[in-house]
Amino acid sequence: MGKVVTLGEIMLRLSTTAGTRLAQAEQFSAHYGGGEANVAVSLANYGHHAVFAGKVPTNELGAAVRKHLNRYGVDTSQLLMGGPRLGTYYLEAGVGERGASVVYDRAGSSFAVMETVEWDMDQLFKETDIFHLSGITPALSMKWRELTIDLLKAAKSAGCKISFDINYRGKLWTQEEAGETIRTILPYVDYCSAGGLDAQHFLGISPYEDESEKEKAIYYYKKMQEAYSNISVFYSTKRTVHSASVNELTGSVWADNTYYESQCHLIDPIVDRVGGGDAFAGGLLHGLLSNDNYQEAVDFATAASALKHTVHGDCNQFSREDVEAFLALGSGRIIR
Repeated sequence: MGKVVTLGEIMLRLSTTAGTRLAQAEQFSAHYGGGEANVAVSLANYGHHAVFAGKVPTNELGAAVRKHLNRYGVDTSQLLMGGPRLGTYYLEAGVGERGASVVYDRAGSSFAVMETVEWDMDQLFKETDIFHLSGITPALSMKWRELTIDLLKAAKSAGCKISFDINYRGKLWTQEEAGETIRTILPYVDYCSAGGLDAQHFLGISPYEDESEKEKAIYYYKKMQEAYSNISVFYSTKRTVHSASVNELTGSVWADNTYYESQCHLIDPIVDRVGGGDAFAGGLLHGLLSNDNYQEAVDFATAASALKHTVHGDCNQFSREDVEAFLALGSGRIIR
């Protein structure tokens, strides 16, 4: 099993129940999550040494974050305490043809207002196999765009592989801002979560008009690797949305100039879609750390993501054995 360090902002999520508009809500379900923290939870569930680096306030909410991560076995030795507040976001649950909607209340959070790298980077990356982060972190402030590059340089110097999930959030920055920053990050990256829209919007790759979804995916993967030959593995999911409650999900990987695709999972009904991409990333990194072949890795990752859709909260709550049993038995079968 490997050691992975993930770094980013973890927040309190307050969610409505399906069928309740945010403006009419009188109660919320509380969960903790964030892209990088969710990946750490998945990897800890699969038996890896997963370290989450972030910063939360020294109060009951900060303590709750630590307890949330520890209950899944995530190493919180690099979780800093201090600063003004914990970031929050509100989720209006989608149902039927109405999609979910998010309202952020994260400005001025303990993590977002950091001005320097407050970790001992030699200690942070000691004996680490993979450093994982996402495009959400540099979207938080101009300073975080600088700090992200500093962290990437230190991780590369320490011998880490770099995993990067573009994870664009239009409510945090513009496509132009994101593209400019992402293009400075990608030369450091070894494993990248990016799909066709990322290639077009952030990397300036021309659209591909072929009607075949597989041929489109291969085209974009090839073009991205031509631009960034340092990246050995690209991966993404393709989602067909029938409604907020019914999706089809397929995962794909591009590695060694070869395209790999999972089976299509029909997820009906969806309990909670948030964190599905993080579960896929965590499953894919598990496959890479376990030296699985790429087909096994994408099959596992997509199954893990499909399972995540069946539970409330941001993070995957399934073990390696759970995912493997799901793959072996298929959808909906009773495990006796």
